[in-house]
Amino acid sequence: MLRTLRVLAAAAFSVALTFGYMPSMLPHAMAHEGADDDDYAAGEPGDATKPFRVVEITMRESDGAMTYSPDSVDVKQGEQIKFIVKNTGALKHEFFLDSEQHNAHHKLEMQKNPEMEHDDPNAQSIEPGKQVEILWKFSKAGTFEFACLIPGHYEAGMHGKVVVK
Repeated sequence: MLRTLRVLAAAAFSVALTFGYMPSMLPHAMAHEGADDDDYAAGEPGDATKPFRVVEITMRESDGAMTYSPDSVDVKQGEQIKFIVKNTGALKHEFFLDSEQHNAHHKLEMQKNPEMEHDDPNAQSIEPGKQVEILWKFSKAGTFEFACLIPGHYEAGMHGKVVVK
């Protein structure tokens, strides 16, 4: 089964390169060929059968600024958080949870491909007036970032941090 998945991922990657797609545009498993699903900088997807804490985050724009509220979350290592992310603004935004370094790299990819959509365990695109839920287990200590990487949004202030102790 694993060999079949690797062959399919390699074939998809070859087709994507042939048609000019970047690896970051492929689904997570294909973009990280050979990596396990637990290969996320900020931890791993959560388990809904285990306890979690709910953190509501609101996205909005006003007076030229784009923000998350709250823009900082403190977490204990091993804790699960169910983020309920609400877009109360007039524009589409995203919630992308990763390391600052990975977000900086992905922000460059978004500049090349601004129509990129996210529907991953750690990243969701959110239309105005909608909300999404992301259940995440913070299995690694450190400081991580959630950000909107749509061109111009990060620069307008749309990023926050998760501190895992």
